[in-house]
Amino acid sequence: MQSMAKDLDFGRDTALARDFLLNFAGIHGESKYMTILQEVANRKLRAVEIDLEDLFNYKDSDDEFIRRVTENTKRYIGIFADAIDDILPEPTEAFPEDDHDVLMMTQRSQDGAENVDGTDPRQRMPAEIKRFYEVYIRASSKERPFTIREVKASDIGKLVRISGIVTRCSDVKPLMKVAVYTCEDCGFEIYQEVTARVFMPLFQCPSRRCETNKSKGSLILQLRASKFLKFQEAKMQELAEHVPKGHIPRSMTVHFRGELTRKVAPGDVVELSGIFLPIPYTGFRALRAGLVADTYLEAMSVSHFKKKYEEYELQDDEEEQIARLAEDGDIYNKLAKSLAPEIFGHEDVKKALLLLLVGAPHKKLKDGMQIRGDIHICLMGDPGVAKSQLLKYIINVAPRGVYTTGKGSSGVGLTAAVQKDPVTNEMVLEGGALVLADMGICAIDEFDKMDDSDRTAIHEVMEQQTVSIAKAGITTSLNARTAVLAAANPAWGRYDLRRTPAENINLPPALLSRFDLLWLILDKADMDSDLEMARHVVYVHQHKESPALGFTPLEPSILRAYIASARKVSPCIPRELEEYIATAYSSIRQEEFRSDTPSSYTTVRTLLSILRISAALARLRFSDTVAQSDVDEALRLMQMSKFSLYSEDRQKSGLDAISDIYSILRDEAARTNRMDISYAHALNWTSRKGYSEAQLKECLEEYAALNVWQIHPNTFDIRFIDA
Repeated sequence: MQSMAKDLDFGRDTALARDFLLNFAGIHGESKYMTILQEVANRKLRAVEIDLEDLFNYKDSDDEFIRRVTENTKRYIGIFADAIDDILPEPTEAFPEDDHDVLMMTQRSQDGAENVDGTDPRQRMPAEIKRFYEVYIRASSKERPFTIREVKASDIGKLVRISGIVTRCSDVKPLMKVAVYTCEDCGFEIYQEVTARVFMPLFQCPSRRCETNKSKGSLILQLRASKFLKFQEAKMQELAEHVPKGHIPRSMTVHFRGELTRKVAPGDVVELSGIFLPIPYTGFRALRAGLVADTYLEAMSVSHFKKKYEEYELQDDEEEQIARLAEDGDIYNKLAKSLAPEIFGHEDVKKALLLLLVGAPHKKLKDGMQIRGDIHICLMGDPGVAKSQLLKYIINVAPRGVYTTGKGSSGVGLTAAVQKDPVTNEMVLEGGALVLADMGICAIDEFDKMDDSDRTAIHEVMEQQTVSIAKAGITTSLNARTAVLAAANPAWGRYDLRRTPAENINLPPALLSRFDLLWLILDKADMDSDLEMARHVVYVHQHKESPALGFTPLEPSILRAYIASARKVSPCIPRELEEYIATAYSSIRQEEFRSDTPSSYTTVRTLLSILRISAALARLRFSDTVAQSDVDEALRLMQMSKFSLYSEDRQKSGLDAISDIYSILRDEAARTNRMDISYAHALNWTSRKGYSEAQLKECLEEYAALNVWQIHPNTFDIRFIDA
């Protein structure tokens, strides 16, 4: 009697599920689930995702039904699938004729009537084999997700939501759902539903004809007629911030089936909802484990904390906000100041880091050769200039970022290691930090403290963007299209001005030339700037936020959305800029040639760096062509990266700032053979040499008083008086 009551109960629940699917209205009043089911019937969708939020909001659902769904989810997935079988609408569109599944189904339904003799349930075609869709129940997203150590034994069989980081993924393999056999003697089709990871195949035909004839008909497994599901196993680990003091992070096995496979990759921070289930050990491990069972999570939905740029779908309000920002003339400065606003100063460093996030488009030539678009930056500076903080912030903003330190990472840890797979005992490749950061950013702190042998692993990644491996019988090439952001101290801990820049930097030229920008940040004593910085730091400590910047800094999520939109643009360089860029490059080469102690190695890579940085600047403006202002800004950033050295050189040479600015302007006017110079050009030339706008204005006034040039009262344009 009791079992009958239970069956009736499930029958009532199937009716409830059917009513819910038929009558639940979406936001605009349309029947939400019937629209999805129509797509399923037309073979457009394969997954039916039922949201628990909708069950809560459904007018006719009772709390008891919702409780049963959350506490016995595995069973209720079957109940919802039965309900869908009953109400699945007829297809409204014709499918492709060569669809193997459809042909198989029509043939089965015709044969089915003859083959069944009604005795053995295994001879009836299970509903599962006819389904060409999967049902998922998605947990409510209102409550805080569990950490892995908060999931207890009382949650077995329930729907839970867990957050963590994916550390490992297996390949996608087929998992048998329904095994189909045919009998050699009587030709009957026998079906066997598989619910676990392992199953015992049938060997004897159970049909009445074989029993009557006393012939033990042998069964042949028909792989073409059986039903398989895509199956993937992943390992998930607790996030560092959820681990209590003195403990190590816990991990959990996650099983993905059907449409949820290939949704995650190692290194992704995700939130999963799924059913927490036990699984008995199999094979040799079962002998050792005894009665102990393992647990796993059967995933029902996956959501990423940070989406990749390519997958970023803008909401309506975000689109408006980005359109408004793009029209803002000062967007470049605003975006740069919004990067780590708590860190004082470093405006140009932040601009360079913004360009690193945006990057330039990758170029692929007809013959298959690739020119990288990622921008590599090295921050070389004295202790205490917030290098590591900047690195950490950039990793937070980037949708895919890996942070490592020089001493803590070996060559194989950065590229790839060959390991034994615990499941199959085969040798497999495990990607290192640079491979995990593919299409993202790899930040390497304490870069100078790495061993030389480990540092050479980075050379190939920075230019060819691949990791080539020939170890343990595995010869392959892995993609590592990553932007490298390195932070290092000079050779003696602090920059020693008595030695040459090459001695201070102490990195091999082959590596230095691969960095688009090598930023030298010197910590020099200066009364005014030290006072300002001290006030800023004290303010941040008091209020836990940065002082007013004159505008509201943009949130990291908005920054990500803006950068995702900017990365869709592929700017090209117009013909009229070719000569300008070529002249600029040759003049940089000449300047370095004349210098006694060159502070950088200018190679053809420097020219490519100028092109990359200019393209990134054009992307920020959502422009399809690179403008001259972009090239000027790229050249200015390259000059400013060595700004702290130029000020020292000038002090040694004894030239005061005013005279130096005058000689810069006079030389440029002579080079272009013009008597008029616009104020914008003058500011660009002088700021490249590390002078401020205030110094330029002071120079203009002083030499105008001497009647060397005339200044336009409104635009400040300069006209030389021909002597």
